Amino acid sequence: MRDKHHLLLPEIGGQGIKRLAAAKVVVVGAGGLGCPILAYLGAAGVGHLTIIDGDEVETSNLQRQILYTEADVGRPKAIAAARRLRAQHSGIEVRPVPQMLTAENGLSLIEGADLIVEGIDRIAGRHLINRLSREAKIPLLSSAASRFEGQVTLFDPSDANSACYACLVPEDAEEDGLCDRDGVLGPVVGAVGSLAAIETIKFLCDVQPILSGHMLTADLRTGEVRRVGLPRDPGCSVCGG
Repeated sequence: MRDKHHLLLPEIGGQGIKRLAAAKVVVVGAGGLGCPILAYLGAAGVGHLTIIDGDEVETSNLQRQILYTEADVGRPKAIAAARRLRAQHSGIEVRPVPQMLTAENGLSLIEGADLIVEGIDRIAGRHLINRLSREAKIPLLSSAASRFEGQVTLFDPSDANSACYACLVPEDAEEDGLCDRDGVLGPVVGAVGSLAAIETIKFLCDVQPILSGHMLTADLRTGEVRRVGLPRDPGCSVCGG
């Protein structure tokens, strides 16, 4: 039985498997973080996955982006990732969107989703997704990784205690921790992406405690993982604190 090991978990069980099959998740970014997120959500039987990414696979991606092969170089990431997931998990629906998320197309692309999961590495892009999440009232699970470090956060518009991304990072902040500039150890994005997939499955199956109002931070050079509270900013320009 495909879902045997999830069925054995009392926190998931048959009801959780049904919830995963019915879930609609939009994943923005099919790169280093997006690949393990997509791999584990597909394997968990998340029934409806939308993959949004306007980039093509490059040779330098193969060091850490595990859904792709050398034959995929030059192909749109969203399409290559969708093809891999369909080959492994025929029972799920995968919709590739080989374009960048923008203010113009964003609301239509995330419409009807239960959760947005992003794994991009640009502050401006994260702020855009944060605003779309707030406008559409769809929870957003955000992940980031650079060098040996990473973090995962859940921003839930329905939770009065949950901060939003703009509470943490000013909209005019300079870019920091870019993989293309600072590098990243390949397995680090795998570990952080796996944490993001775990938190996604917990959220979809209502396995408590979920991460809303908190951030998981991981320093994988030292092995330190912490869960810290994220208070809302009363003066936030997006969520109003």
